[in-house]
Amino acid sequence: MAPSRGPQPLSRTLHKTLSNHKGAVHVARYAKGTAKYILSGGQDRTVRLWNANLGTEIKSFSAHGYEVLSIAVSHDNAKFASCGGDRAVFLWDVSTGATIKRFAGHMGKVNTVEFNQDASVLASGSYDASVRLWDLRAQSSAPIQILDEARDAVQTIHIGPTSILTGSVDGYVRTYDLRKGELRSDYIGHPVTSVLPTLDHTTYLVTTLDSHIRLMDATTGKMLNDFTGHSVESYRCRACFGHEEATVICGDEKGAVWAWDLVDAAPLQPNPPPNVHAKVITWTEHHPTDAGEMITASADGTVKIWRHPNSVDL
Repeated sequence: MAPSRGPQPLSRTLHKTLSNHKGAVHVARYAKGTAKYILSGGQDRTVRLWNANLGTEIKSFSAHGYEVLSIAVSHDNAKFASCGGDRAVFLWDVSTGATIKRFAGHMGKVNTVEFNQDASVLASGSYDASVRLWDLRAQSSAPIQILDEARDAVQTIHIGPTSILTGSVDGYVRTYDLRKGELRSDYIGHPVTSVLPTLDHTTYLVTTLDSHIRLMDATTGKMLNDFTGHSVESYRCRACFGHEEATVICGDEKGAVWAWDLVDAAPLQPNPPPNVHAKVITWTEHHPTDAGEMITASADGTVKIWRHPNSVDL
């Protein structure tokens, strides 16, 4: 049976606009669980923590000397990691606002950072075409492993229970099977900017710079669906799944938010959607538990929180 369609993204209304950043916002991540907190990072070298219900800034984290390109939140929301132009990965304590550790070794800017499930390992992907794995329990700040199969910048990483997915500008999604010690490379054919698996890890969503988002079989690498209509050719525009993975959502370079039915790949109405940001939408993320809330981040310097009328403050 096909999954039922959840509320359409643009049937949601604008709840709050978060606009304290100076310059482009590259990433916006929800805290884990039911809490309504958001971390955003951008060109102004800061990471900012927001109360999504009130639309107010709680704290600003300042240690980066260059723009912030990626943020990852630990499972207990006590720590987060960030990276960017510094060529290093920063590990932060949320309550104190202090950096706990810094991991250096990349030879170029660090585009992406992700925790494993229990936040014992951190993975970072760089312009230098490598992925480095860092053991957060070890005293040493040296990487425990370097994955160097990519031939161009690594733009995206996801760590699952038994595998690591990476996406590179060289056009490949690479799956490292941690149990078997095997690597499978799926050639997408265009620069990969984001990869996101479904919760059961049987399929994954890959965004590329040819204005396509593809749903791929995680076992065979076969394309199952293709989502088009949006315009993404030059910038990293992160796509995500909607509520219960019934839809696919992505912002584009014109400032519009697109949505498609996961099963038939048909664009949801309105088609085409209106522009809701003044510049490219760099990031979309759906709230992990609230069916009616999502966020978009943009090069226009804002993060916008969108809510369905039935969404409830927590």
